[in-house]
Amino acid sequence: MRYALISDVHANLPALEAVLADVAARPGIGATVHLGDLVGYAPWPNEVVARIEAEGIAGVCGNYDSTVALGAPHCGCRYEDPRQEAQSHESYAWTRAQVTERTRAFLGALPFRVDLRPGGGHAPGPKVVLVHGTPTLNTLYWTEDRDDAFCLKMAKHAGARAGDVVCFGHTHRPWTRVVDGIRFVNTGSVGRPKDGDWRAGYVLLDVDGAASAVELVRVEYDVERAMAAIRASGLPADFAEYLRTGGKPAA
Repeated sequence: MRYALISDVHANLPALEAVLADVAARPGIGATVHLGDLVGYAPWPNEVVARIEAEGIAGVCGNYDSTVALGAPHCGCRYEDPRQEAQSHESYAWTRAQVTERTRAFLGALPFRVDLRPGGGHAPGPKVVLVHGTPTLNTLYWTEDRDDAFCLKMAKHAGARAGDVVCFGHTHRPWTRVVDGIRFVNTGSVGRPKDGDWRAGYVLLDVDGAASAVELVRVEYDVERAMAAIRASGLPADFAEYLRTGGKPAA
């Protein structure tokens, strides 16, 4: 079974459109699923949610999704400096003010976790666990520098064993690793990469019996359109440069 895994769209409609077009052009993809954070930081929260809903793309609730849906005081994000923190709060307030009740209801109905059974579930076989941050919290950052012991601790929380795959996003930096036969996949970010590559990112995951394989895909999109819309929206102008540089904040 081949899956397209998309995460952290963050209201960037041009990036989502480019990724979905790339997925549609590839043969053999059985399903596209999302790993949360559909909204925040860019000016199309309602349009992104409407497109996800229209495409019938199932997925999980990111921290930005759950906090917007529930009216939490902040998005539960991590900041690198006071300027980022102030702008993040500004973005969160903007997003909460802009989302429709339909969008809020959609976000609030997203589950914390989704399990996929490529073999159908009628016989023993591998499972694919989808969460946003970790199997314990959607706000916890599972970065590549986490050691194998941390990965296995999270696998235990997920009930994963050799042959299974645990997938997550939240950090906006893609990576994959196999520990004790369990594959771990960070799907990166469609709409707001932080790894220095401005292109939209997603993952192709192949699961065949107990074997799995991952392709980290990058797709060019109309970043100028996204930048112009951010500048015109009232969101912090720095967010436009952040997109252009692939996650390098303005000096």
